[in-house]
Amino acid sequence: MDWKIELIFVPVSDVDRSKEFYERIGFHADHDQTPYEGLRFVQMTPPGSACSIAFGTNLGDGLAPGQQNTIQVVVPDADEALAHLRGLGVEATGVDEQAWGRFVTFDDPDGNTWTLQQLPPRD
Repeated sequence: MDWKIELIFVPVSDVDRSKEFYERIGFHADHDQTPYEGLRFVQMTPPGSACSIAFGTNLGDGLAPGQQNTIQVVVPDADEALAHLRGLGVEATGVDEQAWGRFVTFDDPDGNTWTLQQLPPRD
C-alpha cells in the first residue's frame, strides 16, 4: 500500500496576500474556490512537487498564522534556490552547510517558515 502526502495546510491571515506571495515564488494556483460565503479554499503546488499546500478562510481550527515551521522541501541546488528567492525580493537565509544537506530558510508574509534542503551526494 502506498502512502502519499498530498496536501499540507499553511495558516495565513490574508489569503490574497499569501496567494500573491506563493505565485511570485513560482507556486501554481490549482484551486481558488469559495463554495459558500465565508469559506475560501486555495490550493497551490510548488514547481515539480506532488504535494500541495492549502490555505484560506474558515478551514477549521489549527495553527495560528505564522506558526507553521515544519515544512521541508528538497531542491536540487541550495545556492540557486537562495539566489532565486533573493532575486524576487524574498528575505532568505542560507546556505547552512550540514553533513545531511545544505539548507536555505525563508518566511512567508505571515512568518510561516520554510526550509529548503539540497540533499548530500549519495553513494
